[in-house]
Formats: sequence, structure tokens, C-alpha cells
Amino acid sequence: MRHIVFWLVLCFFLASVQPVRSQTNGRGPLDTIKVYALVTPTGDTIPYDYLPTVEVIGKLTRQWKNYWANWTRLRNAVYVTYPYAKAAGRIMNEINLRLANVSDKKQRRIIIRSKEKELKKQFTDKLTQLSVYQGKVLMKLINRETGNNCYEIIEEYKGFITAAFWQTVAVVFGSNLKQSYDAKGNDAEMERIVKDVEKMYGYSRG
Repeated sequence: MRHIVFWLVLCFFLASVQPVRSQTNGRGPLDTIKVYALVTPTGDTIPYDYLPTVEVIGKLTRQWKNYWANWTRLRNAVYVTYPYAKAAGRIMNEINLRLANVSDKKQRRIIIRSKEKELKKQFTDKLTQLSVYQGKVLMKLINRETGNNCYEIIEEYKGFITAAFWQTVAVVFGSNLKQSYDAKGNDAEMERIVKDVEKMYGYSRG
């Protein structure tokens, strides 16, 4: 008896779905689902869909907060001091060019002092507004532009005694005139920032 009931129910079900299939050319209502498609330049058709936007919010760790704080401080210092470093390199080239054929010490001193007065008039007010940290960054950038550290520059133009005096002053303020610039080592982060500044403002080396 159970077999007869089962077959009756099955036949009734098949009879009920047949009209639907006949109306859709033999396909059921869920046999085909429309989706978006992308036609490639080669003529292929690839189905695709839009995904909803997902916003991911995370909190910075203390380590990353410190890193970004230090990076921002360095970036700001480079932005402020790099123009002065470029000016220092340009003026040194001018001085060296004028001193190239001058052997007389007195005449050399006159040339150097004339440039020194020009530098003081142009930059003294601005440079005195720099912080100690910005001063350290400036000395590194001067080394980058000229190939000489600030101690060597002062010693060359003003003599050993003057260089030693200012080195002592620098040490008292926690700095060092002899600090070098290592673009691939300790100063790699600064170098990346300088590259960005050069691209932004069209600076060139030399």
C-alpha cells in the first residue's frame, strides 16, 4: 500500500512541474541566474559581481605610534632645513671656484669673509630659529650636499682653532660637527624623505 501512495505522490509532483518546464523551453525558474559580465578585449565573457565596501579599523601599537611620531618629526625637519643645505652646497662651490687660482692667504681670507657676511645677512635670523634637532638634521644634509662634515668645512675656511671651538659648543648642546651622512645605513629613512622633497620641488643634486 505504501508503494502505491509513493508513486501516486511522485506522479502528481511530476504532473505539476511539467507545465512550468514547458513554458520555459524545458528549463526551471532557477536553472539560469543572471549575473554581471565583463567582456575582455579578446572577446571572452567573464562573470563578475560587485563586493560591498568593507572598512577595517585598527589601533596602532605603542611601538608604531613612536615610529610615526619620530618619522613625522624627521620629515618636518628635512622640509625645513633642506633648502639651507642646498644653499650651503651652492655657496661652497662658489667659494671654491673663486679660491681655485688664489694662493695669497690674505686675499683668500677676504674672499671667505665676504661670503661669510653674505651668509650671515641671508640666513642668520632663519637659522637661529632652528631647534637643536633641526640643527643636527641640517648638518647631516650639508654633509650629503658637500661631501664634507661641518667640522671639516669650518676648519678649511676658518682654521683649526675656530673649528675646535664650535665643535666644543656643539657637544655641549648634544650635537657633533663631525657627524656623517649614511644614505644606505643609519640615514636611510632621511634619504627617502629627501628624495621625496627633491621630486616635489624639483631639486637636483650638485
